[in-house]
This record gives sequence, C-alpha cells and structure tokens, in this order.
Amino acid sequence: MLPPLPCYLNGDYTLLPDAKISVMDRGFIFGDGVYEVLPVYGGCPFCFEQHMARLERNLAELRIPNPNTRAQWREIATKLIADYAASTGTKVENIDQMVYIQVTRGVALRDHAMPEGLTPTVFVLSNALKAPTAEQRRDGVACVTADDFRWQKAHIKSVSLLGAVLARQISVDAGAAETIMFRDGFLSEAAASNVWVVKDGVLMGPPKDNLVLEGIRYALLEDICRTQGIPLTLRRISRAEVLAADEVLLSSATKEVLPVSRIDDQPVGSGQPGPLYARLYAGYQAIKTRSRNEQRHQDRTENPSS
Repeated sequence: MLPPLPCYLNGDYTLLPDAKISVMDRGFIFGDGVYEVLPVYGGCPFCFEQHMARLERNLAELRIPNPNTRAQWREIATKLIADYAASTGTKVENIDQMVYIQVTRGVALRDHAMPEGLTPTVFVLSNALKAPTAEQRRDGVACVTADDFRWQKAHIKSVSLLGAVLARQISVDAGAAETIMFRDGFLSEAAASNVWVVKDGVLMGPPKDNLVLEGIRYALLEDICRTQGIPLTLRRISRAEVLAADEVLLSSATKEVLPVSRIDDQPVGSGQPGPLYARLYAGYQAIKTRSRNEQRHQDRTENPSS
C-alpha cells in the first residue's frame, strides 16, 4: 500500500494512492521520459536552476516539449515541499526533502515511433531525503565493480533505468553501497552516483560525454576545487588507477559527497576517508548553507509579510 504522500499529476495536486496514469502512457510502455531529483534543505531547493537546465536539455534530447516554465516548476515544487512538511507535522525549515520530477512523452497507442502532438505526462512528488548515515561518513562505504552494460546514451537522465537497477542489485547482493562500473576498462560511473578518484592530491573524474550522466555535483565540485586550490582533471581513468587510488568518492543529489573505503573487499588507500574528502565535504556544506541563506533572504525580500 502506497503512503498518502502529497503529489502532483497533470495539473492536479492529489495523494500518491490516488494518482493514476493510463496503461498506454509511453513512460510505462517504453520508459519514454526523463526525470530529475531536486534536493531540498530546510524548505529551500538546492541548485534549482542547474536541475532545471539539465531537465530542459534532457527533454530536448528526447524531443519532448517542456510542459512548464521554470517559474511554474518552482511553484509546483514549493507547494509540494510545504504540503509534505505539513503531512509530517514538521515545520518546513526543520526537514530535508527530495522533490522527484518525471516527464514522459504522454499517452498513445503502442508504436516505437515518436507520435507528434502528445501532451506530456507530468508527475512530481516530495518525500524525505535519505542522506548517508554518520557512520558511513565516518568510516566510508564498500563498493563492488562491474562492467558497464548499459546503453550508449548514459548522459540522458532517462526513466529507462533497468540497466541501473540491475547494476545496483549487484551491490545489494554483495552487501555493498554501490556498483562502480567500467566500460572497456575505463571508469564510467556507479549505478546511481558519479565516481571520483584522488591520487597525490589531485581529484579526477571521467570526462563529460555520452557515457556518463553529468551530475549537478560536477559543477559543484569544480567550484569547490577552484575555491580551495585543489587540482581537478577530467579524463579517462583506468580500472587499475581506480583500484590504486588514495581516495575514491561518490557524488549524487542524496549522497552529496561520500567516501568509499573498500572496493571488491580491498581497502581504498588507508581504508578510511581521506583528507580531500574532508575538504570537499566541508566545502559542499558551506555552499548549502550559503544557498539556503540567500534563498531565505530573497524570499523575505519578495514576501516581507510572510
């Protein structure tokens, strides 16, 4: 039984058990759609503009018209953030949330070709943000490796996630936190995270291309590295380099930046979170605090009576 979480479906605000779509929706039939996961800290969406920019890019890649302006997306998210907090009996500023946005091509009789003139299906849900535990941040997490058997357009944040589901299950079966994947012997990404490698004080990540989903954390980590004078390079990284790294990190909307302490039952570096992780995590928290303060100041300026 689904919990009665507040959600939005095609112009209506409703509860999750009451949200229904057609069985001929192309998201259901083909996985023909895209999604975004927007973290929300204390009622303030984090990196909203960057998430909207990626949503727009992905919709354009699939030739699905964007059903909303950024202002409309923000309005929907803002209402659901407040509704979810109210449903839990918690003040909105005291709870972190995750807003999930999904847009599919719409409803049509089954045909692989893209029908023209469809009305996109829009679904938005806010829920609690499941952050890593204090123990995971202190000790790091274990990962396993696998070949990247997914398609060649990994840069699209598509709802067609069967490859990611199968990859993530590999780590679940092994009792690990994530599956780090390699394509032709080179690092691509994890099942639901970007992967970063540290060697001799240099942070390295795979290049931004069609084999990797460019997470919003790419730009955030670039900003932190620039501010703190940490060398950063994006290039092909071999499997041997990953296994010989001083530190390995995961990044995503929910993980933020998370240290990896073991890969395939072997320690990464010292087997404990390293100094570069500590600097990047501290820098990430500083950006979160600054973003939240700026947004609250803007909200008070625009709505002085609220």
